[in-house]
Amino acid sequence: MNGEEAAKYFRDTIQRIRGEIAKVIVGQDEVVEGVLVCLAASGHALLEGMPGLGKTLLVRTLSQVVDLPFSRIQFTPDMMPADVTGTNVLSTDDAGGRRFEFRKGPIFTNLLLADEINRATPKTQSALLEAMQERSVTVGGHKHVLSEPFLVMATQNPVEQEGTYPLPEAQLDRFFYKLVVPYPTRDELSRIVTTTTGSHAATASNVSTGEDVLKIRDIVREVPVAENVLQYGLSIVVGTHPEGEGATPSAQKYCRFGASPRGAQALVTAGKIYALLDGRYNVSKEDLKKAAKPALRHRIILNFEAEADGVTPDQVVADVVAHVESGDRDPIGV
Repeated sequence: MNGEEAAKYFRDTIQRIRGEIAKVIVGQDEVVEGVLVCLAASGHALLEGMPGLGKTLLVRTLSQVVDLPFSRIQFTPDMMPADVTGTNVLSTDDAGGRRFEFRKGPIFTNLLLADEINRATPKTQSALLEAMQERSVTVGGHKHVLSEPFLVMATQNPVEQEGTYPLPEAQLDRFFYKLVVPYPTRDELSRIVTTTTGSHAATASNVSTGEDVLKIRDIVREVPVAENVLQYGLSIVVGTHPEGEGATPSAQKYCRFGASPRGAQALVTAGKIYALLDGRYNVSKEDLKKAAKPALRHRIILNFEAEADGVTPDQVVADVVAHVESGDRDPIGV
């Protein structure tokens, strides 16, 4: 199919999925869109928010809509890596012989919900690293390939909560997007209460398949990016590096480390998806600007001065974008 047909197919597929999710999930439009961007980008999503905001329900609903197997892991401090990946167990066959047999863990699925991932110890959190990057699991020296599409959607409470372990930077970098789940508005809360306490619970239907997901991923990779748009995105990423050539004043003052190359990849890929959602087969600077915060907020490591001044990663990203656009604007006031 040509570019126009591909863009239409992509948009129609995403709109069908989004429409079904909206039957169950009230509001949270930006979060839902962000999860669908991750689905189309073959990336993983980190959802941060307080309990009870519908994070788990969103992931479960998505699995119903796209008709893909779904597993849920409730992370706790006493969980071990084998509880995630699986382990070799000694089994006996009919003839009385003994052999080791691999018992797959819940990670062998298409959609994995890692619920409250920051309540597990770093050792257990790291069990996801190979699966998230390589789409495989190695146990006892044997490599087991995961089926595609594979998508990890992890939820976490804010790090200020007691009994949590902040995710290592290497693992944070493997999440395509970090999405902040807000509290619902009064009107949205009214709809949630009315829907969930009534006699008829809302349900979502299967309107897509795993093959559709793989097809829209192929379409995303074919979208061209003009050189000036690419350089705009690279300037945003390089602008977060405190000691880099293109560092902005706020990055120099508040950042310990800037965004990684994965941040640039996520920025450009998300820009392609936003273009397709808008019915275009070419990426604009506005598409990259829209993707900047969710793609980079978890890849920037701030210093103590930022914490003392109450500066957040979102503020630094916004400042970098403004600096790239104008060259001398400085919203934070550095």
